[in-house]
Amino acid sequence: MQLKHLKTIMQAEDGMAKIAAIAWAPNNVRLAVSTYDRIIHLFDEMGEKKDKFSTKPVDSKYGKKSYVIKGLAFSPDSTKIAVGQTDNIIFVYKIGEVWGEKKVICNKFPQQSAVTCLIWLSEGRIIFGQADGKVRSANHKSNKSQTLYATDSYVVSLASNPRGTGFLSGHEDGTIVRYYVVEDSSMEEQGRVTVHSAPPYALAWPMGHILAAGSDRRVVLYSREGRVVRQFDYSRDDTEKEFTVACCSPSGQAVAVGSFDRLRVFSWSPRKSSWEENQPKEIPNLYTITALSWKRDGSRVTCGALCGAVEMFESVLKRTLWKNKFEMTYVGPSQVLVKPLDPGSRGVILKSHYGYEIDDVRIMGRDNYLVARTSETILLGDLQRNLLSEVLWNSSGRNEKFYFDNPAVCLIFNAGELSLVVYGENDILGSVRTEFMNPHQISVRLNERRLNTAEDNKKLAYLLDLKTICIVDLVYGTTISQVTHDSKIDWLELNETGHKLLFRDKKMRLTLVDILRDQKSSILNFCTFVQWVPGSDVVVAQSRSNLCVWYNIDVPEQVTLFNIKGEIVDVVRADGKTEVHLF
Repeated sequence: MQLKHLKTIMQAEDGMAKIAAIAWAPNNVRLAVSTYDRIIHLFDEMGEKKDKFSTKPVDSKYGKKSYVIKGLAFSPDSTKIAVGQTDNIIFVYKIGEVWGEKKVICNKFPQQSAVTCLIWLSEGRIIFGQADGKVRSANHKSNKSQTLYATDSYVVSLASNPRGTGFLSGHEDGTIVRYYVVEDSSMEEQGRVTVHSAPPYALAWPMGHILAAGSDRRVVLYSREGRVVRQFDYSRDDTEKEFTVACCSPSGQAVAVGSFDRLRVFSWSPRKSSWEENQPKEIPNLYTITALSWKRDGSRVTCGALCGAVEMFESVLKRTLWKNKFEMTYVGPSQVLVKPLDPGSRGVILKSHYGYEIDDVRIMGRDNYLVARTSETILLGDLQRNLLSEVLWNSSGRNEKFYFDNPAVCLIFNAGELSLVVYGENDILGSVRTEFMNPHQISVRLNERRLNTAEDNKKLAYLLDLKTICIVDLVYGTTISQVTHDSKIDWLELNETGHKLLFRDKKMRLTLVDILRDQKSSILNFCTFVQWVPGSDVVVAQSRSNLCVWYNIDVPEQVTLFNIKGEIVDVVRADGKTEVHLF
């Protein structure tokens, strides 16, 4: 992981002008900076200043200089900002979705003690520490706050886990406490984890570990159980000062730690299964780093300093181009930012949920889908809908073939096995054995035109052999029906409800199967084109110079014929009407 300086967002002043807090919005398009004069400055993702607003004291009679801002955090939807203050209150400002909207206070959370640190979890709760040692939670929807736990030691830092389901609190006596606000599949034991040798002002919760650092000039990585896993000791380095702040990358595989004139980055190596220190970033005359924030897509790190300077860095492992159409920025071992080069296009964040290193990313399916690999998984993505999936996958020589004809599901063929992966889901929907890889001989229907009273409806039709069709219920993993035929089948398709099946054989005969009634009937000869009309059970087919339409497929003998010139190439339903395209 290398940090490359991009620009100076705010210039340093001649004297002390401490940057109190910095926060990136979850949607990656806003950056908030709190300055010494209690003003919140708003920047776009390129670091251009767009807006600002002043904060307020709990009571105007005490004056505008009666408090200090100690925490700043965006709401999960990026439309609100929580500000924690030393005059015993948290204000939540509504800033809107576009630049220039009026800033209004939508929540007030008065407290009995000064707020010392603050985070806003993706789960929705505002978590804050206080000078009296309490760690509390605030709900902006109910406008109520409550104490989660109390200690006898000043809260110096808070750090969320990468999933946003739990947090760590660091205290003045060195204690580090772990707490979860919602159930988590990978929950660890709650309560006191360990006691650091100094107040852990620099605290982070990277994936599988805890990082703590402070005035003792030691960066320590602890295990889940609180045992020391790795230690970086700079106590004998006269050029190093105390560590003041830390922030974790969105992937949980890197941590930036700030000190005096220096920014250090520690990253996890999946191949070596250990933490390593990268080349530190020396920043002469920056003085003590007082605030740090990592952009949610992993591509930027922003830091603020004692004299008011705010610097933006690019955090990149490597960058590649795909056919001069997409830029792929590896912002961590298991996280890649994939962005089209077209102006105005937004990218997607490809991330391995298992923490495996992504070593190959390809854009496929007319540049609408992506396929990436790790040593143990395959990642799939629909770029148009920003739906990403990661499924466990055994290494098989990378001979898989991917088909993207179905907009809801990806078909993966490998060594005689067909696997189905729904975009946006992290499990394989189903797998079957078949040797026939032609997508025209496979049909998948997933809750299309679903009836209100219907159960989960996911069906697959495929060829067992060239004369046998197998129909599978993917919800229960059971075979519903097998259809045998006297000639080789070259095309098949289920209707949207999965209750009927059409197939055509090499002799150009079209056959209808009623799956629920277990009935099979031949309905057309010399069939050169056939298609279900989208959103209905109407069938359109061509036989020689006739356009054949079944408006009620339950009565297949009732067919409407139209004489046409040319060949049908497509049936399109849009704006309440259906069109048949001829060539």
